[in-house]
Amino acid sequence: MRRSELTGGDGAWAGLELEVTGRPRPRLCPYVAEGGRLVVRRGDGAPVLLARVEDDECGVDVLRTGRHRSPLPPPRADEARQRGGDAARWAHRCADALAAAPDSPLHDGRWALRSSTRFQRWGPELAPVLDRWRERLVTGDPDGYLDWFRFNGAGEILPLRAWPEAADARVKAYRKQARDGTLPPVLLWWFSGLDAHLVLDGHARLVAALAEEREPAVLELTRLAPPDEAARDSAAAVTSYTAEMARFRTLRAAHGDRVPDGAALMGPVLARALHTARTGHRPTWAWPLPGGAATWDRWAREVLAGWEGLPG
Repeated sequence: MRRSELTGGDGAWAGLELEVTGRPRPRLCPYVAEGGRLVVRRGDGAPVLLARVEDDECGVDVLRTGRHRSPLPPPRADEARQRGGDAARWAHRCADALAAAPDSPLHDGRWALRSSTRFQRWGPELAPVLDRWRERLVTGDPDGYLDWFRFNGAGEILPLRAWPEAADARVKAYRKQARDGTLPPVLLWWFSGLDAHLVLDGHARLVAALAEEREPAVLELTRLAPPDEAARDSAAAVTSYTAEMARFRTLRAAHGDRVPDGAALMGPVLARALHTARTGHRPTWAWPLPGGAATWDRWAREVLAGWEGLPG
């Protein structure tokens, strides 16, 4: 797996670009079946998450199986102290782990692993930061619900295992790191088919950060456009820019300096379009589920039967 640094518009480090080869299908793999059914399966074939889009398409019913395995090794306390809040060092650690993990969503193509600002764009003027985080955590165990109507594309945060309690021993340990400013970031996978972030690693760290009234540090894994698609989008952006500049020249020739300078207006538009073509996220890939709806329904019945059979 090749990797390179991503930078933001200000030139500061923004993440890693990962180029994956030799993996035509991921080891943590999404499958789809008729009737809006979706399942995420581990590398050994065990289902981790079952989901079904409602008929009115206002949301998704989800069901966790309790079989999720984090693709990352648990961060040691001394490692957390050494890395501190260095997002770049944590990103390289995550990239190494994702490349070697038996349950990783990576497959052939280009990916971004970046320190996400998506959650900061939820808008501090709308609600306090921590409240905005909490309202997007999908609760319920083993079942839950993604409310597309309520959030209108904002994206909720869906755990792949039950959220631990604030009194959990792991959460207590992480709460001290949150107070010290050494809490490792949470790893989220942007899953376009659910319009949600799946928590790949860091369930307890996320709960600990919120319990300490701290905004969690986040690394977000997203799929990028393949090179040919990125080149095509870049060429289209340049073509549009050229056409707009020709239009401005015509208008300025007819009306003089009353017409704004086209370069000043369209230059930033071109820069944003070229940046998006290279680093904008692309839809999550999924594969047809062997056995289709019948397989999905059987797994759902088994999960619910096992849950209902547990002692109260």
